[in-house]
Amino acid sequence: MNNIISAIINLVENPKIELIRKGSSHNRANNMGEALEEYIKDLFANTVDIEDEQVRNAAISTTFSYLGNQNNPPDSMLHGGDAIEVKKIESKNSALALNSSYPKAKLFAVSPMIKKECRECENWTVKDMIYAVGVVNDNNLESLAFVYGEDYCANKETYENVKNTIKTGVEAIPNVEFAESKELGHVNRVDPLGITYLRIRGMWGIENPFTVFKYVYSRNPQNKFNFMCIINTDKFNSFENTPDLYALMKENKKFEIQDIHIKNPNNPAQLKEAKLITFEIEA
Repeated sequence: MNNIISAIINLVENPKIELIRKGSSHNRANNMGEALEEYIKDLFANTVDIEDEQVRNAAISTTFSYLGNQNNPPDSMLHGGDAIEVKKIESKNSALALNSSYPKAKLFAVSPMIKKECRECENWTVKDMIYAVGVVNDNNLESLAFVYGEDYCANKETYENVKNTIKTGVEAIPNVEFAESKELGHVNRVDPLGITYLRIRGMWGIENPFTVFKYVYSRNPQNKFNFMCIINTDKFNSFENTPDLYALMKENKKFEIQDIHIKNPNNPAQLKEAKLITFEIEA
């Protein structure tokens, strides 16, 4: 089964950090975001070096049960495995813009934010969420981070409580006609003719993983490429192919696996055991 471990192995054994698959967009920023998404697909499907699109598409179809769009999380889901959300940033310290979707420790099938096709693509109720965050400069992938939502984000109640408190406060404003909405508010009939409406939306964001986890890993700015992955020990031990990672570490001196402790996103006073996996390409 393809998983995050096999994706890391594919990355280290065949590091292609020039994003050559251009998306369909004519907008440069969107184009490079789509190219990063395609590259992440290739890492998980082991299709980095496959030029034949029919062969590549067949491998991707075997690997993924769902491929999404920019407006609804997630970007993809592995057959019987994790969900993946890909985020591109152009500045190494930029925060991630999540728009109307708050950070997700896990992905739930009952979430109103996901599409029907995602909910019904396989038999599932909850999936672990992988955030794949790439720093892209022109066509070059300068840094890449894989981190699980449960090691990165608070639980959904934290975000729902804030969202619902604000929504309740907004809808309590007197003398305003609100319509039913999944957003923070939707005001109808703003003008005397009743033809203007106002949407009140939440725009969520979160610091990028390189900033959040700088207490356990710091990128080398002299390197051509820096990779970081953080996996809590329970999740790491659930994979059967982890011995392949240790075998790879013996072969590649720039690839390392370390035992670390990270802060619990729901209670930073508690520490969680985790694995820090790093890979560097020197300039």
